Amino acid sequence: MSADLHIDSSIDKKQKYLFFRVVSFLSTLSGWCSAGMTLAAIAITCQMIFVRFALNGSTVWQTEAVVFLIVAATLIGLPFVQQLRGHVNVNLIPLMLPVVGRYFLAIFTYTISIVTIAIMLWFSFEFWHLAFTRGWTSDSVWAPSLWIVYSSLPIGFGLLILQLLADLIAVILKIEAPFGLGEK
Repeated sequence: MSADLHIDSSIDKKQKYLFFRVVSFLSTLSGWCSAGMTLAAIAITCQMIFVRFALNGSTVWQTEAVVFLIVAATLIGLPFVQQLRGHVNVNLIPLMLPVVGRYFLAIFTYTISIVTIAIMLWFSFEFWHLAFTRGWTSDSVWAPSLWIVYSSLPIGFGLLILQLLADLIAVILKIEAPFGLGEK
């Protein structure tokens, strides 16, 4: 049965499918956007420190902008981290299972992950839509439109679902090994 679950380890096989290339591009783009937002948050923090301590001035928008940028960077960066398999995982159970067991456990865990993130996507879109249609703004002096801030929720979760779906399909088509483990 293990010969039936042979994994084609060549990256070329995955790259020949347009869906995998598009999802990979979007996940990589999300990673770059996340990095850019993090750098912007660092620059704004440095500017805020300079204004407060060197110029003895007050800051109006900086703290809120940094918080929004870091939260958005976290959400937008989710698919990139998934693409790199950078999330914390415990592979004790997959290591104890035979190859066929790993295969079905991977399909199960990807499916449960997709369903869970789909629920989060649904409610985050609803939340974003409410902020958009009602014109919600922050309660601060700066008062940015919250639909812009909240857009990182459905964007991040939507891209994460695409990456998880690509990972699931790659396991089903035996392009990638379940949990990144070979036939050990």
